[in-house]
Amino acid sequence: MTAYLRALSSHSGPGMAPLPLAEFADVLGLDGLALLLSPTGSPAQLVQSHGEHTAALEDLQQVQGHGPSLDAARHGALLLVPHVTEVTDSRWPGLPAAIEALGVGAVFSFPLRIGVIGLGALTGHRTRPGPMTTDQLTDAFGLADTLAQLTIATAAHADFTYAALLDEPGLYFAEVHQATGMLSAQLDITCDHALIRLRGHAFSQDRPLLDVARDVLARRLRLDDNGDTQR
Repeated sequence: MTAYLRALSSHSGPGMAPLPLAEFADVLGLDGLALLLSPTGSPAQLVQSHGEHTAALEDLQQVQGHGPSLDAARHGALLLVPHVTEVTDSRWPGLPAAIEALGVGAVFSFPLRIGVIGLGALTGHRTRPGPMTTDQLTDAFGLADTLAQLTIATAAHADFTYAALLDEPGLYFAEVHQATGMLSAQLDITCDHALIRLRGHAFSQDRPLLDVARDVLARRLRLDDNGDTQR
């Protein structure tokens, strides 16, 4: 991990070096990793991921509006969930069983922060339950700290855009925000209410939020102002 962090810190390109998330996950004993960034105070964006279940896990939290990744990014909370089956619905209603249904047994979310400034979260998961070792946690904290330093250094530029955060960025949920804006304009409601409507439809239809957003953008789906849907 030390060698990887040294390489990240010495990168001289316009943004962060492409992140070797597969290698990070291997060092940390994880099956998947997700990097979510929100350096401008906007909702956390999934910018890079590794692992078969990672995108689905993050999409699920976007649909339900809560979860370890979002809590870590929004509130700077360290969330270590070594046994998903032991989490009660009182914390994240409806989420633990849905995470378990994905085949995920443990989730670990590390906030990216510089002082009181929240920058995002690094979330890893395993298909099998169980805690991370002390050495793995130490490496994860080091990785999160390094990513936070690199993120705030990049975001400090006056011409900051999300594209600057990675040399090869991929904003997984950019289409969700585009669909939110479209619904907001169509229905003359706030973007917050439009996002709630998107999430509500995805939840009620048991569909990924990204799929619903793409249907809205392609005008295959319209959510009327009375809550009805049309295709």
